[in-house]
This record gives sequence, C-alpha cells and structure tokens, in this order.
Amino acid sequence: MQFYKERILNAAQLKRLSEHKYSCTSASILDAWLQPWWCWLVSKTPLWLAPNLITILGLIVNIVTTLILIWYSPDARQEPPRWACALCALGVFIYQSLDAIDGKQARRTGSQSPLGELFDHGCDSISTVFIALGACIAVKLGEYPTWMFFQCFCAMTLFYCAHWQAYVTGTLKMGRIDVTEAQYAIIGIHLVSAVLGPDAWATKGTLEVRYSLGVVAVAGVALTLASLAAAIAAGGVGKNGSTVAGTSILSPVIPFSLVVVPAFIIFQKSESHVYENHPALYILAFGMVAAKVTNRLVVAHMTKSEMEYYDWSLLGPAMLFLNQYFNNAIPEYYVLWLCTIWVVANLMRYCGQICLEICDHLKIHLFRIPYPPAPLSMPTSPKHAERNATSDSEKSETEDSAPLINNNSISL
Repeated sequence: MQFYKERILNAAQLKRLSEHKYSCTSASILDAWLQPWWCWLVSKTPLWLAPNLITILGLIVNIVTTLILIWYSPDARQEPPRWACALCALGVFIYQSLDAIDGKQARRTGSQSPLGELFDHGCDSISTVFIALGACIAVKLGEYPTWMFFQCFCAMTLFYCAHWQAYVTGTLKMGRIDVTEAQYAIIGIHLVSAVLGPDAWATKGTLEVRYSLGVVAVAGVALTLASLAAAIAAGGVGKNGSTVAGTSILSPVIPFSLVVVPAFIIFQKSESHVYENHPALYILAFGMVAAKVTNRLVVAHMTKSEMEYYDWSLLGPAMLFLNQYFNNAIPEYYVLWLCTIWVVANLMRYCGQICLEICDHLKIHLFRIPYPPAPLSMPTSPKHAERNATSDSEKSETEDSAPLINNNSISL
C-alpha cells in the first residue's frame, strides 16, 4: 500500500470504467409520486448547468445546514434552535431534489458519463453521514450515546451494503422503502423539531417517542442484510459466482469492518469519554473514513477491480487507537481533531485525483459541459431506452425526457 500514488487507476481499469453501464432497479413508493416535481424542476434548470455541479451544490447546502446544527449542539444533548432544525430540513430537501435531477439533466444535455455515476454516489456517501448526524441532533440523541452511535453507523452500513450488493450482482437495487423514503422521513423529523421543539421527542408514553427511530433503524438493517444475504447465497455475476471483478463475494466485509470495529473499540475504551463528550466530531471523523471505503467499493465495481483491504485513511483511527495504547499521551480531544483533519484531507485528495484521472481519460470536464447541448435522439420504444443515469432515483430515459419535451424545455 503506497502512501501516494501518482495514478490511482491504471489503463485497464480506465478502459473498463469507460465501458461501464449503470444498472439500477427501483421499486420506491415515493419516487413515482415525486417524478412530476423532479421533471418540472429540471425543466427550469439552465441547459449550461453541468449535472455534477448540480450534485455538488446540493451536497454543499446539506453540509452547511448540518454544520449549523452541529455548531449549536456539538454533543447532541443541547437543544438546537428551532430555526436551525427548519434550515436543516430545507437543506435535506434541496439536496434530495438536486440529487434526483442530476441524471435527468445529464440526459437532457447529452452529457452522460460513468464519471456522473461515480460522482453522484461519492457525494451520497458523504451526505449519508451528515443527514444521519443531523437527525440525531434534532432529537437530542446524544443523551443516549450508544444509541446515537448505532443510528449513525446503521446509516453508513446500509449505504455500504447497497453497493456491496451491486458489486456482487452488477445491479444497484432499491426497495419499496429505501433512500428517498428515509430522506423524507428525516425531513419530517427536522420539521417536528422545528415546530414542537427537540424536547418533543422525549415525550413519554409507554416509551419515549424517539425510540421509534431505533425501531426503524433495526428494520432497515434487517431488510438490507436480508437482501444482501440473498444476493450472496444466489452467487455473484462473475465467474463461479464471484463478484463483477471475479473476486470473493465476501471480500467487501473486511474494509468496512476495519472502520466500524475500531470505532466501537475506541468509543468503549476511552478513559476521557471522547465519544460521549464530542459525538458529532467523532461521527464525522469515522463517517469520512466510511465514505472513503464506500467510494473505493464503487470504484472497484465500476472498474471491475479487486478492492484493496487497507487504506491510508485508516491512519486517522489508528492515531486514536495508539494514543489509547500509550495511556493518552496526548489529550484524546486533540487527537480526534487531528484524526478528523487527516481523514477529510485524505478523502478530498482521493476523490479529486480519481475525478481528474477519469476526466483526462474521457476528455471531459468535471463541472462544465458543452453548450449548447447536442440534439437528443429519443428512443423509439421503452425496450430501447438504456438507463445510464447519475441519480439513484431515475427510472428510464423515456420517462424522464418525455415531460421535458412536452414542456418545450429542450432546445433542439
């Protein structure tokens, strides 16, 4: 494992990536209801606006609104202002809407590429951490630190397992109740906290109302793991039931375990209770490591390559582990900050380098597209529509493009 690689992807991986076709099936309940809103929204989007720019703008809004919430309640025990919860609800809504239309914009402007899929899922892996953390702060879940740990890592695990299944089967499968439903449920949580106050979730009947979040998390984990287990039992699409890369279908469990297990051990063994006192910072640190590992899984899937087990982002958790081993030679809070800075910088460097390598190979720009766009060639029947979108919510090229043409939003 080299500390710095001049090139992350070799020529063979770039060739396989350029041949990659996005495959996704979705049975989401809300997606069908939200299609008119998404189609109207993309029809009002300027044709010169690049799909990846739409994605990153949504992510920035989501991160900023969540950081405001963290600023007022870094330990998730203080009551954040109601307006901050309302702002966070708006941030999630904007992110979800923009994330849903980036693929439509790509097809609308004829700028589809494998980079769009990778960039979209990369942003999703980061937003998952912030959305889960924001929801925990909105209900003051820091009063139950172990539960908060479980909730946040459940969200990261669910996202990782969805892409693990895609690595095995070649298709990203979305259930009846999936990411869109989860995002709108979290919007609802923020709105309840904004209207009634975060203390409303501590209302006791038989149990506190916020215990319902734990039930939902457990149900989500059970359904996702059951789906993943079924895919593993059925065997992968590769040779002899292997993954798309021809590797063991169980191999992705190791990299993610190297994130979750140290996070739990360090949390339990900390003499200064670094997690209980600084849960938001702790979740962000390990969340960025989880995002890095998930991004590497997506890259491995798209390039049909073996996923490496170790990564330099794991040096961040290793700092905390070694500091504990040497009886906290440095205050854990300072080491946690150092860990966070390292993993964020490592994630940004990796994502930036991957994007630049793919842009160079495909001869495209990350945040710019040709304008005016080339005329679209519409498929003659649904069976000829090929789904190669950047958003998990897209259904088909025919479904997405038809409303736009009816609205005279495409310049031909």
